[in-house]
Amino acid sequence: MALMASVIRRKFPIRTPIRNSYPSFSIIRLLSTPAAAEEGRRIEKILVANRGEIACRVMRTARRLGIQTVAVYSDADRAALHVKSSDEAVRIGPPPARASYLNASAIVEAALRTGAQAIHPGYGFLSESADFGQLCETEGLIFIGPRASAIKDMGDKSASKRIMGAAGVPLVPGYHGDNQDVNFLKLEAEKIGYPILIKPTHGGGGKGMRIVNGPDEFVESFMGAQREAAASFGINTILLEKYITHPRHVEVQVFGDKHGNVIHLNERDCSVQRRHQKIIEEAPAPNITDEFRSHIGKAAVSAAKAVGYYSAGTVEFIVDTISGEFYFMEMNTRLQVEHPVTEMIVGQDLVEWQIRVANGEQLPLTQEQVPLIGHSFEARIYAENVPKGFLPATGTLNHYRPVPVSSTVRVETGVEEGDTVSMHYDPMIAKLVVWGENRHAALSKLKNCLVNFQVAGLPTNITFLHMLADHWAFEKGLVETHFIEHFKSDLFPDEVLEETNVAAKLSATIAAACICENEHTTLRETIPSDNRLLPLWYSRPPFRMHHNAKCIMELEWDKEQTSSFQEILKLVITYEQDGSYFIEIEDGASLGSEVRVLPVGDGNYKVDVNGLQSNATLAIYSKDLNKHIEIWHGKHHFHFRQTARLEQSSEDGLQHKTSLQTSHPKGSVLAPMAGLVVKVLLENGAFVEAGQPVLVLEAMKMEHVVKSPRAGYVNELQVTAGQQVFDTTMLFNIKDKQED
Repeated sequence: MALMASVIRRKFPIRTPIRNSYPSFSIIRLLSTPAAAEEGRRIEKILVANRGEIACRVMRTARRLGIQTVAVYSDADRAALHVKSSDEAVRIGPPPARASYLNASAIVEAALRTGAQAIHPGYGFLSESADFGQLCETEGLIFIGPRASAIKDMGDKSASKRIMGAAGVPLVPGYHGDNQDVNFLKLEAEKIGYPILIKPTHGGGGKGMRIVNGPDEFVESFMGAQREAAASFGINTILLEKYITHPRHVEVQVFGDKHGNVIHLNERDCSVQRRHQKIIEEAPAPNITDEFRSHIGKAAVSAAKAVGYYSAGTVEFIVDTISGEFYFMEMNTRLQVEHPVTEMIVGQDLVEWQIRVANGEQLPLTQEQVPLIGHSFEARIYAENVPKGFLPATGTLNHYRPVPVSSTVRVETGVEEGDTVSMHYDPMIAKLVVWGENRHAALSKLKNCLVNFQVAGLPTNITFLHMLADHWAFEKGLVETHFIEHFKSDLFPDEVLEETNVAAKLSATIAAACICENEHTTLRETIPSDNRLLPLWYSRPPFRMHHNAKCIMELEWDKEQTSSFQEILKLVITYEQDGSYFIEIEDGASLGSEVRVLPVGDGNYKVDVNGLQSNATLAIYSKDLNKHIEIWHGKHHFHFRQTARLEQSSEDGLQHKTSLQTSHPKGSVLAPMAGLVVKVLLENGAFVEAGQPVLVLEAMKMEHVVKSPRAGYVNELQVTAGQQVFDTTMLFNIKDKQED
């Protein structure tokens, strides 16, 4: 079977479709009349048992259908966008998910209290809890999802493998039994053959997954997988699978109704991942044949029918790019994060389908009527520190300006400017979804939107997403799950490119001119009207006797995108008589630039640098006693800082500047992210080798092992299990000698 083909053959000719648009959808109706609903109540009010962008997305469709919505929220989300978007909202507990969004009884009580007839679980949290689905049914509530038995059968990955095997769906070799003894499983791993993949039997999103290359790694990986699975899903059982070394991740969107109809809505490719979690998805999958599409689609429908499935679901397959064969991985019995790309190529609203199926209606399309129109991409925009291994980040969205939405561009988000990304939940800020008539057109649109998607106040993966989308191999559709690892040298160059250095200095020059323009205007406006001398001093340009006004500005550049601000750019700014600025960077190489600035409002500027005009956007905010400046100019985004300093007089009468920044003792190991200490593995005074684990942090449902950077003795270890730490908190110190 040929997996890689140069051209995707389509059954349906490309045409300008009636597209899904934002914020309301235009729905293609290929059946003239809807099927009759089941006897009983129609859904008129839905409680959305989730938060963030998926809660907002469900509410949007419900609102269009004339259905009222109820939000639930933790104390951390009291002012969240999904709460503001609902008709009613109910508090369900404190910030930790276990005490709020995973509190099934509190959510059901909120539904009964507000008179909601149905609960939509979104994705994550309780969406794949068979017990929650059964509880809803017991309390007389409609669960907008599949039957509890299907969730149970497919939620247990071991049981699902057995069911799929019986249904004739191809499986990856592995162990899917009930025995969880670590020594027994280690023997099973040796039978399967390394490398093997450890996976939790419940949940998804890559949580708890570990790749094990040999027996020496097995026990530690097994224990870590169990802890992370328990923290994320409340169940710590695991299974083993043979690890496919050159895999693609291709999944199929399936949908069923309560009348026994099951269809698929084509496939998605979700191969580009980090930490086993998807970051760019697309539909249809690139470089596959119609024969392959038909074969994998039929296998997905067989999988769904094997458990009597209805509502939205996704059957995930791993594709061996060497042999071209595909194998069943798991079935997600819920709406997927990446469902919008499927909506974009079939012109349907899958949340509406879920509601209609829950009302007892038949599917609006047959398999033969499912279109495949154009191409769509989804990029997941996360608050995360990419150079530090994609660690989740926390902080305030001091500046948040997504791209404009249209019939071909969607922004699924659950946050607003000023909101905080906390350590308690997933760090996804938004999903950027685009559509084009073909893959090339869609990819061009994705790259353009990523350049213009502005977030400031915390680190994000936007620049990295653009690098991925712009990579030659991605442009050709040569994707697999090791894509980032294989092209690491391209995506993480050892040195900052000269093009980037030049762009950074140009952006710093523009930022300095914009800052001077803003400060000059502000000072002039605050001068008392009865003072006639100062207005002259702050005129435009400022008046000086026998010379032009000058100032010096130091901007620290976050060169490595790790908030460490390694390079200082010293700019000498001269106010010219015609109102422009002449700016020089004291680096011995840069030539001076003549800059003209025209503010056009809302942080936007028209700038002219040496006669070349362009647009720029500036975000200025205070953080950690410093002024932070982030600028978007051309296809670049740079982060600078003006450090707050104290003036101190020396004996020679000159003014020196002393930074307010704090420092830590040599050998200190700092927290790489805000999180909770879940396990401390050593005590003060213990000797460690370089790379030896010392403690385990948990944040946003992800475990991170903190290791010793070098050999030595653990010192000043003051954190304990259960303690909250923040980004850059000192965790411990490594000394060369043991202290008394």
